[in-house]
Amino acid sequence: MITAIESTISYGATATSSFTIVPTECDPYAYQSGWGNRFACEALPGTLPQGRNTPQRCKYDLFSEQLNGTPFVSARASQLHAWFYRIRPSVAHGPLRKSPLNGKLEARFSASNTNTQYIPQDHSWGQFLLPSAADSVDFVQGLRTVGGHGDAMTKDGLAVHVYTANRSMEKTAFCNNDGDFLILPQEGRLDIQTEFGNMMVRPGELAVIPAGIRFRVRLPDHTARGYIQEIFGSHYELPELGPVGSNGMAMPRDFEYPLASFDVDQTAWTIICKLAGQLYEYEQDHTPFDVVAWHGNYAPYKYAMEKFINTATVDREQSDPSIYCVLMAKSRTPGLALTELLVFTPRWSVPSNTFRPPYYHRNVCTELMGMIYGTWHGSSTVLEPGGLTYEPSLMPHGESYERWAEATSGVLEPERVNEGAMAFMLHIPGHISLTNWALESSGTLHAIQADLWTGFDGGFMEHTEQVDQELAACGLPGLAKPSTGHAAPPKAP
Repeated sequence: MITAIESTISYGATATSSFTIVPTECDPYAYQSGWGNRFACEALPGTLPQGRNTPQRCKYDLFSEQLNGTPFVSARASQLHAWFYRIRPSVAHGPLRKSPLNGKLEARFSASNTNTQYIPQDHSWGQFLLPSAADSVDFVQGLRTVGGHGDAMTKDGLAVHVYTANRSMEKTAFCNNDGDFLILPQEGRLDIQTEFGNMMVRPGELAVIPAGIRFRVRLPDHTARGYIQEIFGSHYELPELGPVGSNGMAMPRDFEYPLASFDVDQTAWTIICKLAGQLYEYEQDHTPFDVVAWHGNYAPYKYAMEKFINTATVDREQSDPSIYCVLMAKSRTPGLALTELLVFTPRWSVPSNTFRPPYYHRNVCTELMGMIYGTWHGSSTVLEPGGLTYEPSLMPHGESYERWAEATSGVLEPERVNEGAMAFMLHIPGHISLTNWALESSGTLHAIQADLWTGFDGGFMEHTEQVDQELAACGLPGLAKPSTGHAAPPKAP
C-alpha cells in the first residue's frame, strides 16, 4: 500500500515550468536558455514520447526522425544529436537538381583552385554593397565567399562569407551540408525560421546554425548585411576559462535556443542544399517547418554579444586577445583551435607604463576583422561597419608611426575604450586563401597605401653617445661606427 505523504511546508511556491526568455518589442519569440543543454520541448502537449525515441506509433501519427551532428560512436561528452516528431519525414521530397541561384561560393581552398589566391599582403574592404532597389536578392542569393582554408569534403577547414539581401525567402528553405554557419548580422534583423523553431537575430547578436538543419531567412527591416564563418567537420564550443575561474567571458546561461514551433502548410516548397560549395535544389509539397516536438542538444542558438563579460582591465601589460574569445572550434591537431571568434566591446583601459595600442605583431594566426557598429580607432587599416580587414599569417602589422609617437609620449589616464562600438575578429591559425570575387569583383576593396609604413624614425640613433657611455661603464666596447671610406684590404697570411 502506498501511503500519502503529508506536506510539512506552511508557506512557499513551486515553479511550474523552466525559465524561458520572453518576447520583446524587437523580438517576438521566446527561447530556452543554457549553453549545450539537452532540451526537450513540444508545441502540442504529450507529443514527446516518454522512455523511448521511436514508439511504434507516435501521437497524432507524427513521424520520428533523428538528426546526427556527430557519428554514433563518439564520446558521450561530445555526442550531438536531436530527435524530431514531425508531420512528414524529411525524405518526402522530389529528386535533386543543380541550382543556378548562386555561383559565388567556395568550399575548397587548395592552391590548385583557380578561384582563390594565397596572398601575403594585408587587405581591407569598405562596406559591402547592398543590392540595388532594382534587384531582388534573398539570403542565399546574396552569399559571397571572401576566403578560407581547407576543404569541406575532407571536413577540415573553414570559409568566411558575407551576405547582403533585400528580399525575404518565401516558400524556400536552405540546408548547408558543408558545415556550421556562425552568422553575425551587421545591418537589419534576420527572422530565422528553423526546424527547431524561430529566432530573431539583430546586429550585435550572433546565431549558429549547425550543418544539416533547414532554415529560411526573412527580413523584417527589408535589407540586411552581415558576416558568416563556416566551419567544416568541427563544432563551436565555449573556450576554457583557465585562470579566469568559474565566471566571465560568455556565460552559458546567455545562449538562447528556439522553442518548438510548427506550421501546417501543404503547398509547394523548394529546398536548396549546399554541398562542396555547390547548390542543389528539390521540390516538396509541404513545409519543412512541421516539427511539433523535439529533444536533444544539436540545435541552433543565438547570443547577444554585448553580454560578453570583458576581463581585459589590468594594472600593466596587455592581455592576450584570447580573453575576448566568445566561441572557438577545435582543429584536428590537439591543443590547436580551428578558429576563435573574438568580440571587442566597451571596456576600461587603465594599465600604467604600458604601450596601450595593439603592439607590433607577427601572428601565426590570420586575422579577419569586421565591424558591427561604431568607430574603430586603429590607424593602420580602414575598418568601418559592414567592412572587413585581413592580416595574413606571419606578416607584420601594427599602428602607424604617428600613433606610436602619441602612445609613447602621452599622459596615461584611465579611459573608456570602444564606447558605443562593437567589432569582432576571426582569429584563424594558418593561411587564408582569398577568392577572386573578394579581390576583383566585390567593388569595395581599398587600394593598398604604398607609403603607410614609411617615415618610421629610428630614434635609437639619437642615443648612440649615451649607449657608448653605458657600454664603457660595463667594460664593453662601444658601438661600431659606420665606415666613411673603403674598407682596408685583408692582410696576407
